[in-house]
Amino acid sequence: MIKKGPALFPYKNNETMSANNKNFGTAPVFFTAMSTILGAILFLRFGYGVGTLGFWGVILIILLGHLVTIPTALAISEIATNKRVEGGGEYFIISRSFGLNIGATVGIALYLSQAISVAFYIIAFTESFEFLFEYLKVNYDFILPRQAISIPAMGGLAFLMYKKGANMGVKTLYVIVGILTVALILFFAGTTEYYEANTFSIFSADMRNMNQFFVVFAIIFPAFTGMTAGVGLSGELKKPSKSIPLGTTLATFSGMIIYFFIAWKLAASASVSDLTEQQLIMGDIALGGSIIIPIGLAASTLSSAIGSIMVAPRTLQALATDRSFPGIKVNAFLRLNDKKKNEPINATLVTIFIAFVFVAAGNVDVVAGIISMFFMVTYGSLCLISFLNHFGSSPSYRPSFKSRWYFSLIGFVVALFIMFKIDALYAVLSLSAMTVIYLLVNYYHKDRKGLEIIFINAIFQLNRNLQVYLQNARKRKSYSEWRPSCICISDKTFERKEAFRLLNWISYKYGFGTYIHLIPGYFSKASNEEARATLDKLILQFGKIESQVYVDTMISPSYTSAIAQAVQLPGITGLDNNMLIFDNNVSDENGLKRIIENYGLVNAGNFDVLILRTGLDPIDSDKDIHLWLKRSDESNANLMILLSFIIYAHPDWKKSAIKIFDISKPGEIENTKKHLQELIVRGRLPVTLKNIEFLEEQENVSIQEMINQRSADAGLVILGFRGDHLKHHGKPLFEGFNNIDSMLFVNSHDEKVIE
Repeated sequence: MIKKGPALFPYKNNETMSANNKNFGTAPVFFTAMSTILGAILFLRFGYGVGTLGFWGVILIILLGHLVTIPTALAISEIATNKRVEGGGEYFIISRSFGLNIGATVGIALYLSQAISVAFYIIAFTESFEFLFEYLKVNYDFILPRQAISIPAMGGLAFLMYKKGANMGVKTLYVIVGILTVALILFFAGTTEYYEANTFSIFSADMRNMNQFFVVFAIIFPAFTGMTAGVGLSGELKKPSKSIPLGTTLATFSGMIIYFFIAWKLAASASVSDLTEQQLIMGDIALGGSIIIPIGLAASTLSSAIGSIMVAPRTLQALATDRSFPGIKVNAFLRLNDKKKNEPINATLVTIFIAFVFVAAGNVDVVAGIISMFFMVTYGSLCLISFLNHFGSSPSYRPSFKSRWYFSLIGFVVALFIMFKIDALYAVLSLSAMTVIYLLVNYYHKDRKGLEIIFINAIFQLNRNLQVYLQNARKRKSYSEWRPSCICISDKTFERKEAFRLLNWISYKYGFGTYIHLIPGYFSKASNEEARATLDKLILQFGKIESQVYVDTMISPSYTSAIAQAVQLPGITGLDNNMLIFDNNVSDENGLKRIIENYGLVNAGNFDVLILRTGLDPIDSDKDIHLWLKRSDESNANLMILLSFIIYAHPDWKKSAIKIFDISKPGEIENTKKHLQELIVRGRLPVTLKNIEFLEEQENVSIQEMINQRSADAGLVILGFRGDHLKHHGKPLFEGFNNIDSMLFVNSHDEKVIE
């Protein structure tokens, strides 16, 4: 039985929305969006945009704006058909995809833009009384402040919404959309003397003043943001997964098409000076325009204000329900619901207060710029969610409506681009403010996760695809460049760290490493739990250093069976592992015996073998790396050289140097030098002769003695060994290096090619 707690169903409680009150269908979503799209900007500023930039300049604004809004509409539609969308609209979608902390950060910005939008539309509503302002100025020389209309209008709207709620708003929407429809029909039916005297063709239309493009864009873009207005009604919808995609997508494309035709009608019906100077130019064009256009402006702005004042409190209530604000009392106050009308009563009061502040102090253009910036952040976030879900979705992400990843990517990139083009400083300040909000929210809710999950999923999917590609590519190619893909198996992990350090050096820049801690025994529930607990401990321990190694545990009855299992495992890259590190303390004779016994098993898997023998002291990476080459190292030499440079590339060895000792037969040093010089010139060896010291074999002087004499101060000594020598000589191959603290013995399964 699944427990339906508040974390899973945060909106189903006594204070918030009830499923019984969800009675809206698709029509409110569509009409709320359309009434906002065909709103204040259309009547007050669109003509100015056409006059300033020309027909094609405004068409470019429409297209660029919809490069953000269409991907956002598709992203909302996609996510809404996968997730159970509750109250809070866009905020709910963001928070349930990015996590509550990121959701709260974007949600607060979204709420502020919605609340400020109420003031924006009321200020614009005031402009429908232009005839009154002009009449008083001409006849009585009296300039009536705009606030004389806007503040009472805001008060009237606040009173109606507070008393009647969303049901009144939706009913009013149908009337207002009807008025808008009539106004647009009369607008397209109207004509002017300019239209009769001039022939306008879209093929000869110009594009001008492009240096002002993004200034005009910031003013006009809020018209297109109305397409998500209906999403905020998600808490009152019967079927959000159906109504949100259908209503939002239909409104977005319908609005874009209508704006194309309006741009054509304006450009064909009025001169440039009339378009830029007359705010209500549509009234001069429409049939009966002096009456119907102010009425249409009043209706559209009022409907947009109603839409915003319905949506904004629900966003704020959803934020409070998720405890996004500091303090239990603050969240409890903001999420309080009027049980009789199912209205967010206190959130509405806060929204009304913010709207009053901006009504009293703002103007249309300034508020439009603020709204544009915050909406860009929201839309960019939604597109990013959709994009990441396409690549990193979990098996539970199965939307019935599917967008395309490239649409979402375009929407995100264009939104970010437009923010900085409108005002780079303001964009930086906006993003900085959101960063501060996130840090505060994260401080209060450190236990919440979410953002990393979607990125981890995306990385997982990318890694999965790359592994398959690499495997297929390997089949197609007869040659591939060698890279170390190394395993180390140890049951002494908590006693010795040197093998892990070596594996980390090898994996740092050029290779891949897997460290396996062996737990002796048979697999069972108890041993599996032990392995999981040990792995958590290892990850915590090794996580304290800058590690490039993948850590895991293995349960196996013996060291030999563990090796047999490990050499058959694919590497973390999806390709085969090719190298194994044995770890041995110089005083552990049984450990060395165990290594020798299992060499043949590793060699059968075509693995290179590294045997690390160290004493009590750790490897000193501040000292030099000494590499010893013998005439029996024909197949080992290249691997030894490559390993020395791979290890040396790690920052731990930044104070050290590599020194190579080459032991030749008596009288053959010059030939050896010449041969090595040829290899160096051809680029086959990444060294210079000055790094190499040439030595002659001496009778009665062993290799151990020569190394003890010259490498006593080395941090790490690298020496090769052959499999047949190991078979015949065994332990003596690794003994006698009494002055050396750290030795790495190397056996290459085949000769490596240095390109």
